[in-house]
Amino acid sequence: MSLEARILVVDDDPSQRELLAGCLRDMGAEVVEAADGRQALAELETGAFDLLLTDQRMPGIDGHELLRRVRALDPGIGVILVTAYGTVEQAVACLKDGAADYLLKPVDLDELEIVIARRLEEVQLQRENRQLRQRLGEIESIPGIITAGGPMAEVLSTAARAAPAEVPVLLLGESGTGKEVLARAIHQASGRSGGPFVAVNAAALSPTLLESELFGHEKGAFTGADRQRIGRFEAAAGGTLFLDEVGELAPEIQVKLLRVLQEKEIERVGSSRPLPVDVRLIAATNRDVVRAVREGAFREDFYYRLAVVTIELPPLRCRRADIPLLVDHFLERYAPAGQPPRRLSREAMSALVRYDFPGNVRELENIIQRALVLARGSQITTADLPPTVAAAAPAIDEVEGGTLPERVAALERRAIEQALAETEGNQSRAAALLGISERALRYKLGKFREREG
Repeated sequence: MSLEARILVVDDDPSQRELLAGCLRDMGAEVVEAADGRQALAELETGAFDLLLTDQRMPGIDGHELLRRVRALDPGIGVILVTAYGTVEQAVACLKDGAADYLLKPVDLDELEIVIARRLEEVQLQRENRQLRQRLGEIESIPGIITAGGPMAEVLSTAARAAPAEVPVLLLGESGTGKEVLARAIHQASGRSGGPFVAVNAAALSPTLLESELFGHEKGAFTGADRQRIGRFEAAAGGTLFLDEVGELAPEIQVKLLRVLQEKEIERVGSSRPLPVDVRLIAATNRDVVRAVREGAFREDFYYRLAVVTIELPPLRCRRADIPLLVDHFLERYAPAGQPPRRLSREAMSALVRYDFPGNVRELENIIQRALVLARGSQITTADLPPTVAAAAPAIDEVEGGTLPERVAALERRAIEQALAETEGNQSRAAALLGISERALRYKLGKFREREG
């Protein structure tokens, strides 16, 4: 067993301290030694430790007092006390004050290794729990995004940390992955949430019209400019401008936007007077902009100004566990007024989960809207789905095996494997998806293992 940990050993007896420290180093731990409680506290203030192994009886600050101070200083450090004069009362008192364990001298080194290994597992678990709570807190601070976690967890964690900043953000991902939804969520989670969120699609306008749309124009700037016009940058003052399809921008517009990012000012078309703008820019594209930079199709200096924080949204086929949640959301969102939301049959849900969605979340939304229009009953079936989607549903003739019981057993196994894949191995959620108890699911998994063995 290798102890990958940083341990502080405290004992006023040099021989005992060196013995314990040497054994722990042989076990693979990084060890720091302290001759008394005061030196130990000084070491704790200058470095991080996983465990503290301390003698109980020492002059000045004894082990019990050191325990109390360490718990106040850093509750995450595991403390193990060692003494040659232990009593039951002392042990109980130390354990009540947060000691991980209490050992008697002479220390059994095998027992010490087991105790330390057990405590390190607890420390690691506590750290993972704190990190998970932090990540969940970050995710919860980004409203409007529907996910069970998985690939989207890192996306939302990055977005939550980027939201309060004033830096530009570049969102990457296939069409329909929800880039504008995420941009709006970042805006709402930022200090600019009270300001406007203005969206512009760069691919929808020619370079001339786009320049006027972004920066505005003066009266007489070009034929048809019969009055002054405020551009989108000015309209977004104090808020966020979302520039979609930024990969389609013409080079001359890229140059002008680079100046806006550098100087925080714009010039209306037909004017040479700079106007200061207070706008946070979030851009999005489904193009490979890094490749475009290499090929000279996208300005490198503009890319680096734009991509201070880059977030890539995964396609829906890479986040299948989110599909049932998104389906429920769209069913409720588009339910006819005064009617309860419809539900999907198990076969229809299975077809949606298996389908690859080249149009991503936007395609799923359209499919659910279509199904709600076409469905005759209270339940949506595969007959209400587009043929390409319905074809993804598992068919009985896909299942291997000759006899009916063999084919049914194989189909059952495939359904269970699919449910576990959708829920990323979560047996409780997989059982709920299958409509059986978790105990029944575990029983069936055990049967599968018996047949394989």
